[in-house]
Amino acid sequence: MSKVNTINVLIITILFGFVSSAQSILEETFPPLTNIEAPQSYDELWKSFNPRAEPLDTEILHEWEEDNIVMQVLRYRVGVFKGHKAMMAAVYGYPKGAENLSGLVQIHGGGQYANYKAVLQNAKRGYATISISWAGRIEAPNYKVNPEVVQLFWDNKTDDPNYKITTDWGLLDAYQAPHRNEGNSSAYVKPQHWTLDSVESPRNNLWFLCTVGARRALTFLEKQPQVNPEKLGVYGHSMGGKITVLTSTDSRVKAAAPSCGGISNNDNENALYQNTIADNLYLKEIRCPIIFLSPSNDFHGHLQDIPKAVDLIKTEQWRVTSSPHHNHQDTPEFEVATLLWFDQYLKNEFQWPSTPQTKLELGTKSKTPSFTVVPDELKPIISIDVYYLQPDNEGVDITREERVNRFWHHAVAEKNGDVWKANLPVHTTNKGLWVFANVLYALDEEVSGTGYYYRTYTTDKFNVSSMITMVSSQQLQDAKVKSKIKHSRTIETFQGDWEKDWFSYLSDNWARKTHKLNDELWKAPKNAKLVFEVRSKEPNKMVVGIDNYGSEIQLKGELKWQHIVLSEENFKNALGEKLASWNTIKEFRLGDKEILKQKETRLKIGAEWEGDAPEFRNLHWEKNKS
Repeated sequence: MSKVNTINVLIITILFGFVSSAQSILEETFPPLTNIEAPQSYDELWKSFNPRAEPLDTEILHEWEEDNIVMQVLRYRVGVFKGHKAMMAAVYGYPKGAENLSGLVQIHGGGQYANYKAVLQNAKRGYATISISWAGRIEAPNYKVNPEVVQLFWDNKTDDPNYKITTDWGLLDAYQAPHRNEGNSSAYVKPQHWTLDSVESPRNNLWFLCTVGARRALTFLEKQPQVNPEKLGVYGHSMGGKITVLTSTDSRVKAAAPSCGGISNNDNENALYQNTIADNLYLKEIRCPIIFLSPSNDFHGHLQDIPKAVDLIKTEQWRVTSSPHHNHQDTPEFEVATLLWFDQYLKNEFQWPSTPQTKLELGTKSKTPSFTVVPDELKPIISIDVYYLQPDNEGVDITREERVNRFWHHAVAEKNGDVWKANLPVHTTNKGLWVFANVLYALDEEVSGTGYYYRTYTTDKFNVSSMITMVSSQQLQDAKVKSKIKHSRTIETFQGDWEKDWFSYLSDNWARKTHKLNDELWKAPKNAKLVFEVRSKEPNKMVVGIDNYGSEIQLKGELKWQHIVLSEENFKNALGEKLASWNTIKEFRLGDKEILKQKETRLKIGAEWEGDAPEFRNLHWEKNKS
């Protein structure tokens, strides 16, 4: 062969190699649709996906060390869609020099960020964590990507000083808050220029694409030298809770902890969505230990759907922790459940008490329902509390506003031997009855972590909830239950366990909220005034809040009781509009300060509190004598 021919062959060989390499890199993650028919079931949707098949193509965007923790902002390859490589940005961290670590995938919720605080706190507890940024937003020192910076990335404005590389979905749109394309939504399966398929398909859906990205994060963890690939867990909040459930069908997941999501997205009007993306399809594929963090009034993950979710999963290792009165937020004794769950099932360093056993008895001699609780006494018990309500319309077809403002009555549980018992007086038998118990345990030592919204907490206790028990109005009537409680003008005495009927998300502030005034037992009589007494040691301002309205009160201090009388006109919103009627009250608040919001207007009322917390007594309705 001549020298020229040899060179030509060499050039052709090199070019062929480049072409082959390019074709390999750009090979589609999902094969094109056959006969233009989209997957019609869970099995069809996922049967061709191998989350280990493609290279990760990891890029380190930013790196630092903090408290002997290695921290990185990076990107890894999700897949190739419509000829373009999609890259997921994330924050990753682990204890420096550590080996054989359990690995966690943390999935943010709607409007949230991938956040370094979760990664850092988990690393201090001995985990390697990757916090994925499916929506493109990132919170890290010297690497913050907010929605404005995401827009810079979309617009490729690399010359802007604020420009940063983040998640790149290529020609697809799996972003949120905002979506890249107007009209996109998490329920979308119809074809658009930003979707994977040109026909109606579950592969066009944001949930599907984000789950692909989360399962690829498991592959990332598997490949890290400091991670034990047999000890992987996943957790997330809200939309991240749903993605957690969808991801937990992966056999590599050995423990899961969804909060406020993944149990109630089962009523989409689109049949294709229902048959491929709905929560129940994924719940029945879960075989790993799973704990559901489910606040009682959550708008996104409904407590009454927990029994069905537990029936569907293929594991006996499950727990529920449910805070009363809360909506989409929690306090440390509930949030810590995530870390403790992983401590047991990934690190074998903790042992969870069993779910408390309960029994609702309707046919009692007193004609008042009773609820018995038998807790596991594996760890020291701090308290046992029972909460119940009578849901409107049997809890079916209620609005979001009705759900988040439901009032749960606290019932005192009294101990008799190994059993706690609470009586549940009802005010009507024309509504059903829902009830659950919370067992609060002491921890052997304090645990620190980050909550749903990355607030750092430390707690010395944790909660285990019973399964919720639900009976219908017909069952109450058949059991001859009698109505025992009537409407009362006394709203709160502020004695005994009064705070169990109220709530706060801030443990370091005396402010409290309640939904009691949304319950028909405490509705305002006609022409009533709202009256209470209060005293404080120091002169202060305080706020009485009703929904979007507030009233500012000046306190004299010197521990002198002040008699406060309020009418509807004393409450104004941020626009200065007066409260029209007591009958619309959903949430009632006592606090030091707050920001009222009405449309785009904000109004600060109250002030920083000075001195000890105030004392209250005798909150009640008083009829206008005139």
